[in-house]
Amino acid sequence: MTRPASAVLTHGHLRFRLPAVDTSAAEARRLTRRQLRQWRAPVEACDNAQLVISELVTNALRHTESESVGCELRILGPLLRVAVASDGMGPRHAPRQAGEDEEGGRGLLLVCALATVWGVRPREAEPGHVVWADLPLDGTKV
Repeated sequence: MTRPASAVLTHGHLRFRLPAVDTSAAEARRLTRRQLRQWRAPVEACDNAQLVISELVTNALRHTESESVGCELRILGPLLRVAVASDGMGPRHAPRQAGEDEEGGRGLLLVCALATVWGVRPREAEPGHVVWADLPLDGTKV
């Protein structure tokens, strides 16, 4: 089992860093589930957050050359912000549309379907970028 390299928790805010290994998406889901249960989030919100963080971690590890990813959960009023920061220098290859019969390639479509809003921004003081999504804490899309 992958363990976070570091984790910091403050009220309504959790940050953790995971290594670039195959089990990191599963560990991100586990940490997200545990934290949202402690915050007493509804089951649907917990499920949605686990799916989103899994997709964002997987994308960061698959499409950048990051050695690790930083994950963040933050309560913003009625929303939960899920963010994943990569330190890689961008995609290893150009993004493409998933074919009808392909099993992968739909992660950001799922994020878009679950989030009220999502986006990408450059990291402030380091190379790489942050992909974030705001999810309703009540589990419904606004």
